[in-house]
Amino acid sequence: MQPILACALRQETLSKTDIVSLLSIPEPAPLFDAADQVRRNFVGDEVYLRALIEFSNYCKNDCLYCGIRRSNAAAQRYRLTPEKIIQTAQKAVGLGYKTVVLQSGEDVWFDADKLCHIIREIKKLGAAVTLSIGEKTREEYAAYRQAGADRYLLRIETTDKALYEKLDPAMSWDNRMRCLYDLKELGYEVGSGSLVGLPGQTLESLADDLIFFKNLPVDMAGIGPFIPHPQTPLSGKNTQGHFELSLKMMAVMRLLLPDINIPATTAMETLHPRGRLLALACGANVVMPNATEGSARIKYELYPGKICTGEAPEQCRACIQRKIESIGRTVNFSYGFHGDYLKGK
Repeated sequence: MQPILACALRQETLSKTDIVSLLSIPEPAPLFDAADQVRRNFVGDEVYLRALIEFSNYCKNDCLYCGIRRSNAAAQRYRLTPEKIIQTAQKAVGLGYKTVVLQSGEDVWFDADKLCHIIREIKKLGAAVTLSIGEKTREEYAAYRQAGADRYLLRIETTDKALYEKLDPAMSWDNRMRCLYDLKELGYEVGSGSLVGLPGQTLESLADDLIFFKNLPVDMAGIGPFIPHPQTPLSGKNTQGHFELSLKMMAVMRLLLPDINIPATTAMETLHPRGRLLALACGANVVMPNATEGSARIKYELYPGKICTGEAPEQCRACIQRKIESIGRTVNFSYGFHGDYLKGK
């Protein structure tokens, strides 16, 4: 294992076999240390904060693993108005955030005109805008980009086509890929990522995900552990080992793509009380505190046990800064685009 890590630290290419070996390592501390060293060298010790606004939990899709899937009749649906979204963004900027992340299910009520209006208004606040709203046409992506959107997050979830189409009925893996390539060609900073621990997923499949992210290449990659929701067909599935495997995925991703942005996801803290801090020690350099207000914080339930649903946005903002500083890291108040740290050296 040490020769593989030595190659990674020298920025030499890792093969699929090497990646599988790293993901299966029984004692991952050396892997985590190597990823932390690469993170320090390529993106520094500062952590970027992004304000997450979850503006609608309506979704036209029926993904088997998702709590806001169309067929979940128990979900309490909500949809923020464009005015409320803009007001929430204003408050987030007032708390010091330089990036607003607009996330929703695939809600067809928000057409291109509504979204472009929201984007333009938020850009007037001096914030970067990240969208995480699913599969759209190339023309829609182009319209959002022209309106000022800077980044787009679209997780592939899995590059295993058969598994993807089994878990995402009526959706097309080929169209998912088309979306990612369109976003790249249109000049977005592109984020993608994997859901780790899906039933039927293999280490070889996860290695393929990492190779795909390197080849696209992505500007940001998020790893989320699969946490089964009780109102989905995958309720009750085993989650043992998903947390550590997610950390390994983050660490290997940092070795493969040393200067990209990697978030410490909220789902990690759902599985472990120090989940986001441990992720920051395994290569992550971004945290996205929830800036959504009121009951929407708990209603946007992709998975059960979501943290911080009872807190106000300003509480979340102060809490995560304290946590970050408790491990000797600091918050960076800049936009944090891909490559900014190396450009400034």
